[in-house]
This record gives sequence, structure tokens and C-alpha cells, in this order.
Amino acid sequence: MIGRLWRRLRGRRDRKRWKDLSDASFSELQDYVESEVLTGDLKDTEEKIRGAFGNSSDLTLRYVNLGANPRVQILVAHLDGMVDVVSLTNGVIRPILEGTLYASEHISKEPPRRKVAYALLKQQLIHISTVKETDSLEKALEYIGRGFAVLFVEGVSRGLACEVKGWAERDVAEPGTEATVRGPRQGFVENSRVNTSMLRRMIVSPLLWVEEMQVGAITKTTITIAHIKGIADDGVVEEVRRRIRSIEVDSILESGYIEEYIEDAPYSPFPTILRTERPDKVAAALLEGKVAIITDGTPFALVVPATFTSFFVASEDYYERYFTGTFMRLLRIVAFFVSLISPSIYVAITTFHQEMLPTPLILSIAAQREGVPFVAVIEALFLELSFEFLREAGIRLPKVIGPAISIVGALILGEAAVRAGLVSSALVIVVAATSMASFISPIYSMAINVHLLRFPILFLAGSLGLFGVIMGLSAILIHLSSLRSFGVPYLEPLSPIVFPEWKDSLIRLPLWMMDTRPKLTAKKEFIRQDPKQKPRAPDKGSGDEADGQQ
Repeated sequence: MIGRLWRRLRGRRDRKRWKDLSDASFSELQDYVESEVLTGDLKDTEEKIRGAFGNSSDLTLRYVNLGANPRVQILVAHLDGMVDVVSLTNGVIRPILEGTLYASEHISKEPPRRKVAYALLKQQLIHISTVKETDSLEKALEYIGRGFAVLFVEGVSRGLACEVKGWAERDVAEPGTEATVRGPRQGFVENSRVNTSMLRRMIVSPLLWVEEMQVGAITKTTITIAHIKGIADDGVVEEVRRRIRSIEVDSILESGYIEEYIEDAPYSPFPTILRTERPDKVAAALLEGKVAIITDGTPFALVVPATFTSFFVASEDYYERYFTGTFMRLLRIVAFFVSLISPSIYVAITTFHQEMLPTPLILSIAAQREGVPFVAVIEALFLELSFEFLREAGIRLPKVIGPAISIVGALILGEAAVRAGLVSSALVIVVAATSMASFISPIYSMAINVHLLRFPILFLAGSLGLFGVIMGLSAILIHLSSLRSFGVPYLEPLSPIVFPEWKDSLIRLPLWMMDTRPKLTAKKEFIRQDPKQKPRAPDKGSGDEADGQQ
């Protein structure tokens, strides 16, 4: 009914417009620059480059001469602010100018002097390690946009792209969203090459395969796919490639764009792709047979496949003793359910099931709610929305005053609401505990989704009591059971039940007991270590014999 009403409101003209848009070819946007070959005419090339960039003020075009007699003209094109001036000067411009005499001797000996000059540039004169050739104007413009300096030789229908990238970047620092007490302090940055180098430092093996592709007709964002050959399932790796290649869009500005285009359940409130900015977490996932997707321009990497329990795993679980890791993991799972249903349980019991509470407790709650003019569900909804306002304001405010405003605002709001008789003290305690429990999850994407699911369960509790809460939880469980992430069941190893995988899901067994990797992700090489790794104390006799020998 809502769909029919929306179509009526749009009218015939809008339907025709959307039909024309759906019939349009996306390739028209991709071909914003004609893919024509280079002609070797430097003036013509200069005009086309200026036209493509719209005479942008940061576009730099410079002519230099190679050789004295005869002389070959070279056009150097780059974007100011995108290149390292020192690398460009010392690696490209200075060798050309200083090699004039050497180039003149070789150019004069060979009849095709322009091709000889091009070969000298490519093989001897340029002091840059990465030099790529192109015969397409579109590709040359792309290199210029990526921070390359492109050299065009007069009369040669090819260009040399020299990698002299250099722009202001954020230094490697501790992750802001996944802080730990013990563990590495470095996090991903916005440069994808720096991010892959962090993974290389942790996994020093040629089996770590890294491949790149460009997505976005205008932005041409670099997307990096990393996996360990022989451990990751080839089918999952190929599926990741297929989904990323199928993205046809004008821009990719953050990994969240990629996440929405490749996830399995786009209408689900639960994330089916894990995102993190910790290199050690990505390295651990790669060693389990998973695939990492790194997007240039963002510090957040994507890891697939992802299961429900993986969103409650923190890197610190493996750096502390397994007793502590198991306790903290179970605490996060309990906090998830507390944050999901605590306000709903309060509303259901105080509204429909007062007999479930001890008499002194229910009398105390009734005395607190005596002057409250609203029913429990409206009271809880008011407090929940107020805490959501404070949470969002604390995030958007400057870091200097954000935490202070959030804490003071919560205290003043709660105290003032209780004194004004708008809410009861017991509900303020419940909502505050719920808000704290919701942020125990180490992955923000899972924590924020609990906030959304809390409201429909709250309405069910206010209308049907505990029966409504059970209905809501049953619907969530059925939905979770139907989800998959790149072919892996979302609730694995809980559903389907795979007991060997429980060693690193709900609990965390000692590292010397984790002999195998998850079989659903590492189908080929699932043996992780020698099974005889349990530490043992030395025999008493061996110590006495050693003392005697000394």
C-alpha cells in the first residue's frame, strides 16, 4: 500500500524520468575522457591535458630539452601538491638536464633520434624506481591524477609515468576506535601502501598475495585485496574479486561504500563484513583463511567472511592469559543482550508482570513511579532518545569539550528528569546501564545496531509484555540463522554447531590448544601448529643433575 501511494505521489513524469535514467548507460560517465592514443605532438598533448583538467591552477606543464645538437623536446606534466618536489627534481628533471652531453653523443649516432632519446630516458637517465609506460591519453591523465610525473617525448606516441608521489599524510598512530591496554600501538592510516607494508611486516612470507584494482569512474579509488595463498579459500577470493569488479559507480570515498556494495544482506541491521583499523587483527584474520579489503583514503579495512561471534573478539584477548580472554569475551556477549533487552524487560515487568518481582522491590518501583504522568513505555522511550541525543552530541562536539558535555549533560538531564517527576529513578539506572553495556562491543558497527534494535523490542514489550520480547528475540534469532557472509553461515559455529570451532568463539582456549584453523574459511591448510605445544615444567631430577654438574 505504501509503495502504491509513493508511485501515485511521484506521478507519470517522475516514472518516465526514472525509466530514462535506468535505460541510460553508465559507460557514458566512464568515458569522460576519450581513450585515444598519444600522437607524439607535444602541443596537441598539452592542449588535451589542459582541457581535461579545465586549466586547473595546480596543473604544472614544463618543457625541457634533452641533448644540445640535435635537441629533443620533452613535456613534463604533474599536479602541484601531489608530487614530492625533491624526488621530481633529483630523479627526473636534474638527470635530464645534466645528461645533455651524454644524450647528444648517443642521439647523433642513431638516425631515429627521438626514439633513442625515449629509450635513454626509460633505461638510463630517470633515477626513479617505478616507471610505467602508456600509449593512452586517458591512462596518462590517470597517472597524473595519482601523483605521477608523466614525460612525453616529441615525436614518440608513448609516455613515461614516473612515481614521485608526495603529499601530506597522517602519521601512524594508535587506533582511535579499538584501543587496547596490551598490544601493538599502530593502526592503519589513509595510505593503502602504508597499510599493506604493516601487514608485510607482520606476515613476512611471499604467500601473502596483494592485488589492486580501481573502482569509481571519477575517483578511481585503489582497492587492495590481501589473502594468504594456500590458506584462504580460492572460491572466497574469487567471489571478492567478482563483487568488487561488478561495482559501477562514479566515486568510492571510504570503505563503507565498498561494504554496502558487496555485503550479503543489504537489508539486515547486522553487519556481515567486519571492519577494523588494527593491522594485528587483520593479520590474524588472514592467518585464519579470511580475505582483507583495504581502501585507499581510509584507515578502516574490511575482513570477510565475518561471523556473529567475530564482532565480540578483541585483539587483547590473545595478549592476556586465556582465563581473562574468555571472561572478557563472555562479558561482551552478556552485555550485548543486556543492552538489547534491559529497557524492554523493565517495561514488560512493570506494566504486565508485576508478580515476577519481590514485593518490596515492586513496591519501591511503584512508589518511584507514583508521580510519573506517563506509561512505562513512553517513559523509557523518552530516556532512550535523550541518551541517544547525548551520545551523538558527544561524538560531534570537539574532543576537548565533548566528553565533559556528555557526562555533565547526562547527570543533569537524569537528575532534572527525576526531580520533575517525568521519569523514575529505577528507569534512569536501567537506561544508563544499558547505554554502558552497548559500548562494550569492540566493533562499533555492531554496537550501533543494538541501539536501533532496542526500539522495536521496546514497543513490543509495551504492547505485549514478555511475550512481545520473546517474539522480538525469536525474530532476531531466525534472521541471524538465515544470514551468510560470503558463503559462511553467520552464526557458525553455533548454528550449524561445530564443536571444534568453539575453542575460539564463545571462549578462548590456550594458544597451545588451538591446533587447527576454522575449516569453513581455511579449507586447504587448516593445521595451524604442532599439536605437542603444551608447556611443561622440567623434571626435578634434571634440575638436581644440572646443579651437580656445576
